[in-house]
Amino acid sequence: MKLQFDANQDYQLEAIRAVVALFEGQPDASQAAVTREDELSSLALSETGIANHRVIGDKQWLANLNAVQKTHGLEPSGALATMTLDNGGPVGSFPNFTVEMETGTGKTYVYLRTVHELAKTYGFKKFVIVVPSVAIREGVLSSLNITREHFQTLYGYERMEFMVYDSGKVNQLRNFALSDAIQILVINIDAFAKDSTDTSDDAASGKAKKKTKGNVINQMRETGVKPIEFIQAAHPLVIVDEPQNLETDIRKQALARLNPLCTLRYSATHRNAYNLIYSLDPVRAYELGLVKQIGVDSVIELKDANQAFIEVEGFKTGKRSVSAKISIWVNQAQGPAKKSVTVKNGDDLYTLSNQREIYRNGFIVNEIDAGEGFVTFANDVRVALGRPHGALTDAILRLQIEATVRRHFEKAKKLHPMGIKVLSVFFIDRVSNYRVYGEDGATAKGKFATWFEEIYAQYQAKDEFSGLFSAEASTVHNGYFSQDKRAVSPFETLTGKTNADAEASAFELIMRDKERLLGLEEPLAFIFSHSALREGWDNPNVFQICTLAESSSEIKKRQEIGRGLRLAVNQEGERVRDPAINRLTVIANESYEDFANQLQTEMVEAGVRFKREMIKNERDKVTVRLRKGFDTDPQFLALWEQIHTRTRYSVTYKTEELVAKAASRIQAKMPVIERPKVALTRADIAIGSGGVVGKQTGYRTQTVEAKYVMPDFVGQVQAKTGLAKSTVANILLETGRLGDAVNNPQVFIDHVSEITNAVKREFLVYGDGSDESGVKYVKLDDSVYEMRRFERDDLMEVFESNARAVEKQEKTLFSHIVIDSNSGPERAFAQACEDNDDVLFYIKLPSWFRIETPVGSYNPDWALAYRNDKTLYFVAETKKTGAGDHVQLDLLRPIEDLRIECGRRHFKNFEQVQFKVLTTLTDLLV
Repeated sequence: MKLQFDANQDYQLEAIRAVVALFEGQPDASQAAVTREDELSSLALSETGIANHRVIGDKQWLANLNAVQKTHGLEPSGALATMTLDNGGPVGSFPNFTVEMETGTGKTYVYLRTVHELAKTYGFKKFVIVVPSVAIREGVLSSLNITREHFQTLYGYERMEFMVYDSGKVNQLRNFALSDAIQILVINIDAFAKDSTDTSDDAASGKAKKKTKGNVINQMRETGVKPIEFIQAAHPLVIVDEPQNLETDIRKQALARLNPLCTLRYSATHRNAYNLIYSLDPVRAYELGLVKQIGVDSVIELKDANQAFIEVEGFKTGKRSVSAKISIWVNQAQGPAKKSVTVKNGDDLYTLSNQREIYRNGFIVNEIDAGEGFVTFANDVRVALGRPHGALTDAILRLQIEATVRRHFEKAKKLHPMGIKVLSVFFIDRVSNYRVYGEDGATAKGKFATWFEEIYAQYQAKDEFSGLFSAEASTVHNGYFSQDKRAVSPFETLTGKTNADAEASAFELIMRDKERLLGLEEPLAFIFSHSALREGWDNPNVFQICTLAESSSEIKKRQEIGRGLRLAVNQEGERVRDPAINRLTVIANESYEDFANQLQTEMVEAGVRFKREMIKNERDKVTVRLRKGFDTDPQFLALWEQIHTRTRYSVTYKTEELVAKAASRIQAKMPVIERPKVALTRADIAIGSGGVVGKQTGYRTQTVEAKYVMPDFVGQVQAKTGLAKSTVANILLETGRLGDAVNNPQVFIDHVSEITNAVKREFLVYGDGSDESGVKYVKLDDSVYEMRRFERDDLMEVFESNARAVEKQEKTLFSHIVIDSNSGPERAFAQACEDNDDVLFYIKLPSWFRIETPVGSYNPDWALAYRNDKTLYFVAETKKTGAGDHVQLDLLRPIEDLRIECGRRHFKNFEQVQFKVLTTLTDLLV
């Protein structure tokens, strides 16, 4: 298998553009440094090699930042934010920029592509990626390997070298500094966080400070140079992966020692969002279908009372009263935690637990008997001293494993024939529950491993799963734990080289070789981990996550589900976007309500607006059933016969008209392109009891007067638009704006390309306005949408909020109409079709009924047969725009309008079919 990457994901391109736009005004990549005195290049020559070089001043940098923030609707920064110590002191003078991207949406891909885009646009060459853990480091290295060919294709095979820092090979840093290729250094924060100090006398105490050697990278070598100085001299752009783990003073100071041009910080859960430039929060990611939907399987005892943990710790007796000290789960901002509370008669644990759902029904203290040592509640639950109530038992833990294995087998039965491998991940409370280490280094199965193999063998032997898995139970599970040197082998007594090889193999497979792990021929499908995989590691085909611990409080919900949010891939390495497939199930030992409430709390704390629709109870699903005999229903067959033929499109327009319109729009809409400026600031510095305060007394700007090496304008615009060079040249000549290009060539190219592409898309669909221009469709007599594909959607499971039950089954195909839970027009249209006797038959067109267009495929909403003087056939698109009852086409998004127009032209080939864009059913005959 080889993973495929989509280079045209809008949300990823937005995040990349946000960073690139920060440097607007910086000389473009064609201005490569040739002398050490060249101040107008993005590269500079130093004593130790080639370094990044910033030309734009802080004033312009801040203006660029505010422009990016305005574009994305973010609060503008008043200054270029720098890091500060816990005591408020500054750390470094470089700015920090924050990109927030929900887990599973391609954060690593985005920042790696941003590296290439910055190199292509401005010529920056030196980049350092700082990671907080081995798991994240391995994830980055894996991404660098599997995206290499993809990025080489996108960026013209520009030379790029990457390395992971190795304290035993510090001489590699010299090449990092000297090379003129794109250099990417991946380094763990702990490899350079500990600085070295020299022995010196403390004047105040008269004692000598102890000398500390620090990390190898910070130690002086025989040459008189510290290895870190090679990085410092390169003035790198530093990318910080999961920066919330690098917020201690020591780690902040370590980042500053790298001498970065700036830091670019990427995470889903930032602690400090310095200069936020892009935000893709969980709600938006969910709404755009960029991540899996989430379900919860709750493994709890049937009686609600037995979900609640209560442990009596002691009693306190007085002359007139008696109280008990008990331990319960209490909702807190950081998640539920066990806390001790003192209770007396009449106290309600629901209130004391900050409204934890498991204590809602009847956990009101009814009797405290200190002599006998028990507490009784209003629901007749009695908890004795030394015998906790509701503590997680082995039976519950085993049931969680069974629930996970069952889900795994069910999904594998459905998805393996589609070429989609199913993976499950277990997070465990203690490593010894899965693997026991002997003093001689040998390993043996813990109880979780034993239970798993027993349960797996049981399901493997079931008739319904016959032939699904042929591998032995011992080969389908493995683990990676942070205390292992690399990883661990399966449970076999191995020694010496054999053991090391097996450990390395397991580590390679789980941590590095994502493509092999995704292959159906690889038996490993169940992965156990204690903490090493909780952050920084994920896999697109994780469909089940099970936490085998007494409490879910140890793991943040967002952290837990983050390992499996990424959309699945098939055996061709292609992303699968079908929402019916992309379902992540969390097997939890708590109620669905508690899980959802805690996830909501975490998201609110992170500053996002939570939508409850994100979390569904797996048991609140409906099964969509295909009506038997549908393929002989005359009403359906008549409707399907009208619309089932495929088409092919061609595009016709006059190039001179495209040139004229693009040139005219560029002339009118493109902003004035200004030259880069430097800022000159004067300030008085006052030192007083309140600290050091600077007061600005003067400020002015100065335009940079320099000669540029002009890029190939025609070639670069042609590459961005796909138009012929002669067409691009004519557009540029007719704009009358070529003078702007001299001020800032790259900005000019970007603006021209953006406007030209917008005009090109319009021409591909609408043409130049003449009757014969634009997109045209012709029927393909030998190609149809196959009716049997409806059968694949039989027994499809959807969340209840996304389905509308059908009462008059004879009027449509399925037992439910699947719609967007937030789409009022679709829901109302489905109801109207069922209620209106003149609607003879209607169907919600499936996602595979797609019409190819020059601007992306188009999936219409509805097809229906309507009784009038004669039977009329319609294909309808339901939209709601403005406050009126009719659709205002000019309010649709441009790309939406273009695709709908393509749909209209497609159906012009079907004489009996009318294509309508409407809000209500009554608009059909208007």
